[in-house]
Amino acid sequence: MKYQVYHTAGFDTGSVDTAFATGNIETSAVRSADELAVGEHPTVLLLEASAHEGFPATALQSFVDAGGAIVVLADLEDHDIPDGIPERLVSILLRHPVRPKELLISIRTGLRDAAIRTENGRLRARANARTKELKEMTQIGVALNTERDYDTLQTMILSQARRISSADAGSLYLVDEPEPGTKVLRFRLAQNHSRPDIPLVEFTIPIDETSIAGYVASTGRPLVLDDAYVLPPGVEYSINRSFDERHGYRTKSLLTIPMLNHKNQVIGVLQLINRKRDPDTKLGTPEDFASNVVPFTRRTVELVSGLAGQAAVSIENSQLYEDIERLFEGFVTAAVTAIEQRDPTTFGHSGRVAEMTVAIAQATDHVRTGKHKDLRFTREQLREIRYAGLLHDFGKVGVREEVLVKSKKLYPLELRLVKHRAAFIRRSAERDFYKQRTEHLERYGKQGYEAFLTRMANEYEERIESLDKFLSLVLESNEPTVLPDGSFDELLKYADVHYEDLDGSSRPFLTGDEVRYLTIRKGNLDETERMEIENHVNHTYRFLMQIPWTHELQNIPQIAYGHHEKLDGGGYPRGVCGDQIPIQTRMMTISDIFDALTASDRPYKRAIPAESALEILESEVESGLLDGDLFQIFHQAEIYKFGED
Repeated sequence: MKYQVYHTAGFDTGSVDTAFATGNIETSAVRSADELAVGEHPTVLLLEASAHEGFPATALQSFVDAGGAIVVLADLEDHDIPDGIPERLVSILLRHPVRPKELLISIRTGLRDAAIRTENGRLRARANARTKELKEMTQIGVALNTERDYDTLQTMILSQARRISSADAGSLYLVDEPEPGTKVLRFRLAQNHSRPDIPLVEFTIPIDETSIAGYVASTGRPLVLDDAYVLPPGVEYSINRSFDERHGYRTKSLLTIPMLNHKNQVIGVLQLINRKRDPDTKLGTPEDFASNVVPFTRRTVELVSGLAGQAAVSIENSQLYEDIERLFEGFVTAAVTAIEQRDPTTFGHSGRVAEMTVAIAQATDHVRTGKHKDLRFTREQLREIRYAGLLHDFGKVGVREEVLVKSKKLYPLELRLVKHRAAFIRRSAERDFYKQRTEHLERYGKQGYEAFLTRMANEYEERIESLDKFLSLVLESNEPTVLPDGSFDELLKYADVHYEDLDGSSRPFLTGDEVRYLTIRKGNLDETERMEIENHVNHTYRFLMQIPWTHELQNIPQIAYGHHEKLDGGGYPRGVCGDQIPIQTRMMTISDIFDALTASDRPYKRAIPAESALEILESEVESGLLDGDLFQIFHQAEIYKFGED
């Protein structure tokens, strides 16, 4: 080991030069503290008290903190350390004249003190580095475990691996199973600090020992190469230089780490390329690669291996999370399909409502005025809104199908009965006409027959005309529109008109239930049916409350529950108002009404143009039924155009 001794310029080392040289001690004369430097070797400053003015206390403190030791040589008449030299910094105090052996022993003692300080400093630095590494690994682990987006997670894993290893470039491979029983490595991600312009092209490689990544995946062991172009003799794997040749790059030091899950199974491979002395340096010329690229150290392998283990668990968790999301997405899709198969006339309604509601929520990010200017939704909240939109009508599975798909005021069977009844009355009138003609001929012969026939024909035509009018009025009244005043008066007359049944019983043209349905003034449902339809909201809520939602989706039942509520409390089923209705629900209400008005797939009503639907929505805003600020977002962002395709 070499040693360094600094001494003030006026001190003569001649008496100990030979001993210093024998002990590998190098000496240097210094005139001020600026010339002091503590390197890798133990260092001592031999400071004459008479020359201490050039060495201020702060400089001496820095020298000692760096690992140096101070030997003070005081004058004979001095009984203490001179002022200006802090006592705590002095290892040994000598006085003139000093004997060579005494000086040599003191210097060696000071060097041992310096060596101890240097080693302590090195150990502290190493401990600090380990503490910093542990803190960084903990922070990385937390970040990896909290990231839910699969693509972002992969980018984070590779970026952090490159950062802690000072790697210029890196690649991420994940195990894929394109066919049952067949596993390959899929190249998923690449980063290159020096060449960020290099495009990413996905490909797969077999998990075997023909490639470096395949070798690591098949063996489950890390592989460190100081120079990828100089492979160990006898290995099966090789490196494909075509990438380097195509892009003018040079793969030199290479670290390839398997990503092992908790079952010690390889789920991917992390490959780091070209560890650099300075992480910020960009490699361009062959000289850059030769001077700046260094091998990966054993400590780097340990750190990256630890990160790879954390990454493997995070990737598995993310894949599991995505699998659960896909499973739930499939459940929601199946649920919506079940609804739409029961009521094909509303096919696509739930999807359009969900899409428009999410669009309103996203559009709030750009709002800078109004009461919703600070409203923002996270990715999880947008997903919650989407699912609530898709499932908002699921309760219709609890509504009788005949009510759910009812398109006219009368059910199809009831209308057929009315038509059959009219046909029977027509046949009866025709029968009576011919029967009376026959009876007249049998009783009176041709006497007065012509006048009788004329009178009977007129009565028959009147009956048929009245019957046709009756049937026409029934068909007209059966349409679910708002009828003009007085239209029901004429219809109600037929409730008091009777005909003779086959058994001779007198029956009305229209039964009480038929009259009740046909005199519905608005829509096609009577009060009982309307309450049954409206009760689908309660069915939806009860059904959604049975699902053990995650924390991120726990508000879905409440959001869906209020999509028919109005701000003035006039909605259903609870009649809540104002802020009692969640903001997400108020968005959904706008989307739901707009789609119901403009949808062309409802047989019980005609679709109206978007402009007319917007006018209706605006009138409801003015009436205090809908949220005006949200309607403005819906209108100004042209969200109503989302469903046009």
